[in-house]
Amino acid sequence: MNFVSEEINAYCEAFSKPQAEVLRELERETHLKMLYPQMLSGHLQGKFLGMISAMLKPKAILEIGTFTGYSAICLASGLSDDGVMHTIEAEEELENTILRYFKKAGLEKKITLHIGKAAEVIPTLNMQFDLVFIDADKESYPTYYDLVFDKVRKGGLIIADNALWSGKVLNEKQDAETQGIHTFNQKALNDNRVENVLLPLRDGVMIVRKLV
Repeated sequence: MNFVSEEINAYCEAFSKPQAEVLRELERETHLKMLYPQMLSGHLQGKFLGMISAMLKPKAILEIGTFTGYSAICLASGLSDDGVMHTIEAEEELENTILRYFKKAGLEKKITLHIGKAAEVIPTLNMQFDLVFIDADKESYPTYYDLVFDKVRKGGLIIADNALWSGKVLNEKQDAETQGIHTFNQKALNDNRVENVLLPLRDGVMIVRKLV
């Protein structure tokens, strides 16, 4: 999933501020207990998300796809003093782990976890967001983009993970997940209501800034 060598990645981690102890513990537990631990954001991407959030100082964040809660903790670390975060996870069996680590991070009062299908939960959130992070089922990325767009304030950000999908976006024949990501990337590029940049960070990060 990384597009740089392990040595370069290790160097980048070594010259980035270390992850918080609670995140290190969560990363360790995720690798020990979860079937697909690579779904976790990890040190570099977590620092990136936390820094973006800290610069934006959002009053409201929406995350689509919580997994074990690593990226949520990183994003919530940049919330304004009265800020809130909503995060949506489809897998009910992850709820206890997520809530346990939110509490360990001291963020249980700032983050609301929704267990369910994102396409059903998003329309129930009647609020405006400064930052949206999409990291859920890949074939639904275009749908999530459309569902959240009107809920993002002017100047707000939509960030999507796995935008390069291990390079499979370059294949002529694409499965449903790859096609979903490629369609999302095209949608962001062709949307004159936004500006966007696609970065080869980890498995690809698409950053979209709303202009209207």
